[in-house]
Formats: sequence, C-alpha cells, structure tokens
Amino acid sequence: MAACPLARRLDPARQLQLRQLAGIFLARKRFHALAGAVLDDYWRLLIAMQACLPALQQGATSLRGWRDVLIYPGEFKVRRSHHDDHTGVVTESDEVLIGEAWEHGPLVLSLADVQLDLEQPWDGYNVVVHEMAHKLDMLDGPPDGVPPLREIPRRRWIGEFQRAYDRLLAASPGHAPIDHYATESAGEYFAVVSELHYSQPAVLRETEPAVAELLHAFYGPSPADGEELAGGCRR
Repeated sequence: MAACPLARRLDPARQLQLRQLAGIFLARKRFHALAGAVLDDYWRLLIAMQACLPALQQGATSLRGWRDVLIYPGEFKVRRSHHDDHTGVVTESDEVLIGEAWEHGPLVLSLADVQLDLEQPWDGYNVVVHEMAHKLDMLDGPPDGVPPLREIPRRRWIGEFQRAYDRLLAASPGHAPIDHYATESAGEYFAVVSELHYSQPAVLRETEPAVAELLHAFYGPSPADGEELAGGCRR
C-alpha cells in the first residue's frame, strides 16, 4: 500500500477489498518477464493492485476471460498488418507501445512505465488502468467503449460518451485537456478518460462532467481527489 499512491488513498473498506481482489488476481494470473525484464514478487503485487483498482466496483468476475500478464522492461514493438479493402494490398508496420490488452489474451505492460506511474500518480496517465479499462470493455466483445453495465442505463452511457467523443474529435490537437490519443476510437476514449478518473478527476469533471459522473458510478470514488498536479503528454 505504501508504494502505491492510488491504493494508499482509498478508504479502509476499499483497501481491504483491494487486498482481497489482488490476492485473487495473483492466484489466477500468470506473470511472464520478457526481453530481460526483472520481475519479482514486489512488482507482481504492485501491478496486481493497480490492475484491480478498476475492478473494485465490478468484483472478481470482471477478471475472467484471460490469464497471462506479459512484462517488458520498457517500450516494446508490435507488428501490425493493414489490409486495404479497395486495392487488396496488405502492408506491415512496427508500432512502439507501452501497454496492450488482447481480447481473451494477455495484458502486456512496460515495467518502466508502471514505475513512472507510481512515481507520478497524479499526472493524468496510468498504463495499468488504461489497459485494464480495455479488459473490462472487452468482457462483452471487441472494445467499443461500452463495458458491461449493471446499474448504469446503457442508453445514457452510450449517448453521453458519444457526445463527448464527438467534441474531442472536433477539437484541435493539443487544445483539449483530454489526450488526443483518445480520438483513435471509442474504446481508446474510454481507456483514456479512465486514466483521468484515477489520476486527474478534476480535469475530467471540468471538461466532461457527464462522463466524469458516469465513471464515478462505474469505478467508484477517485483516489486522486485533492492530490492532483498539472500533467503533460507522455504519449
């Protein structure tokens, strides 16, 4: 708890819940250190704690459907293939990432960025939260920015998020408090604003109050309230 500012600021009841959920995570998931990453029990626990923060409100069932956590020492490359529907040409390119989440597949993280998020918890970014938001989103299919909802009306969620997403699309890059990376897709928008919920909720409330309210209902109270600092783009 002492090494994880987001967990340290939870109330005692939610801290206990996090301990229990992190224990379930560690029992169910298999960690794999790749490309020379040094991964010990300390880092497994810190990753598990942060991964379980977005799952606190949803419970242990939200951890289903996948097993492996792949850890690289820093940024990693993935090869992407793109098929042009008009020409039939397939092109390949390398993309540098700090995290990735596969549907029914692994959670992939850069350990250097996990460490940076622990050192700078209130700057608007958290790679573990971002990728776990994708995991929650993919519980009911490919990521579309609409995770399974229990008490939140689905129509309200879709409407408010779509309007907020459209506003960001219309904004000039660099002129909106929300990272423009969120315009990549509705799924990325959900993951990016999830990071803000945990690390800069006041920015989100000021920019998109309806989205902030929905994320508060979905995730619970933000541990960052009262602890925020100005952030800068790390992507």
